[in-house]
Amino acid sequence: MSIAFLQDAWFLLLGVLLAGYAILDGFDLGVGVLHIFAKGDQERRVHLNAIAPVWDGNEVWLLTAGGAMFAAFPPVYASVFSGFYLAFMLLLLALIARAVSLEFRGKVESARWAAAWDVGFAAGSFVPALLFGVAMANILKGLPIDKEGFYQGTFLDLLSPYAVLVGVTGVALFVMHGAIWMMIKGDEVLHERMRKWAIGAWAAFALLFAASSAASALFAGERMTAGLGRPLALVALAALVAGLLGVVFFVVKRMPRCAFTCSSVTIAAMLGIVGLSLYPDLVPSTLDPAYSLTVRNASSSAGTLSVMLVVALVGMPLVLGYTIFIYRKFAGRVVLHDESY
Repeated sequence: MSIAFLQDAWFLLLGVLLAGYAILDGFDLGVGVLHIFAKGDQERRVHLNAIAPVWDGNEVWLLTAGGAMFAAFPPVYASVFSGFYLAFMLLLLALIARAVSLEFRGKVESARWAAAWDVGFAAGSFVPALLFGVAMANILKGLPIDKEGFYQGTFLDLLSPYAVLVGVTGVALFVMHGAIWMMIKGDEVLHERMRKWAIGAWAAFALLFAASSAASALFAGERMTAGLGRPLALVALAALVAGLLGVVFFVVKRMPRCAFTCSSVTIAAMLGIVGLSLYPDLVPSTLDPAYSLTVRNASSSAGTLSVMLVVALVGMPLVLGYTIFIYRKFAGRVVLHDESY
C-alpha cells in the first residue's frame, strides 16, 4: 500500500470516529441539556436512565479519535491539544461533572441535593455540545499556526462570534437528537412532550444552520467552495437535506426510530461536508497556507500507518459489534425500579 493511500485511509477513519462520537454521544448530551427542563423528579430519573447504560461507551469514540490522531498524525495532535489546552480542560471538567452528577444525584434523599446535581448534569452536557461546534468552526476557519506548528493565539480567540454561532447550532442539533431519543425511551406522556421539543429544536437548528452556513461562506468561503466542488459533496448535501426533512416528517408522524436514523444521517452528512472542505488539510494555518498541517506533511511513517490500519480493521468491527449488542440489550422504554438512578 502506498503512503498516500494510508494517509487518506486514516483521514477517513478519523472522520468516521468523530462522526460516531457526534451521533452517539450527541444524543445523550442533548438529553443532558433537556434534563434541566424536565417536569419533576420522576421525569428527570427517566432522562438519566435513558442514557445510563450507554453514555460512557459513547464517549469512548472521542477517546479513540484522540488516540488515532496521536498515532496517525502526531503534529496535528500536538498543535490541536496545545492550542486548545484550556478548551480541553474545560471539556474534561464538564465531562467529569456530568459523570459525577449522574452517579451522585440519587445518593442522598434531598430535593436541594438532587437539584444541585441536576444543574451539574445539564451544564456538563451543554458545555461539550457547545465546544464540539466551536472546535469544528475554528478548524474550518483555520488557526494561527506558525512554521513550527505552534498555535499563536489565546483561548478567547477561539470564541469568536462565528465559532460561538456554530457551537450554538451544534447544541440545537444535539438537543433535537436527544429529544428524539427520549421519544423512543419515554412513556406516552413524555413521548408527546419530547415530540414538541424535537420539533422546536429542529426549527431552531434549521434557522441557526442557515445562519452558520452564511457565516461559513464569509469566514471559510474558499474551503467551503472547494469542498462543495468535490463529487462526494453532492451525496453529502443530498443526505443532509434528506435527513433534515426526514427528521421533521417522522417526528410529526410519531415514528421516532426513523426520525433518529434521519437525525444521525444529518450529523454524519454535516461532518462529511466539513471533511470534504478541509481535505487535504487537517489544521489550516491562517498565518501562511504553507504552514498548514495536512495529511501529507503531518502523518506518521508508512510502517506505523500500516500496522495501525490492520489493528483498526480488526478492532473496529469488535467495537461496532459490542455497541450494537449493548443498544439491543437495553432497547425499549425506560422502566424505573429501586436500583435505577
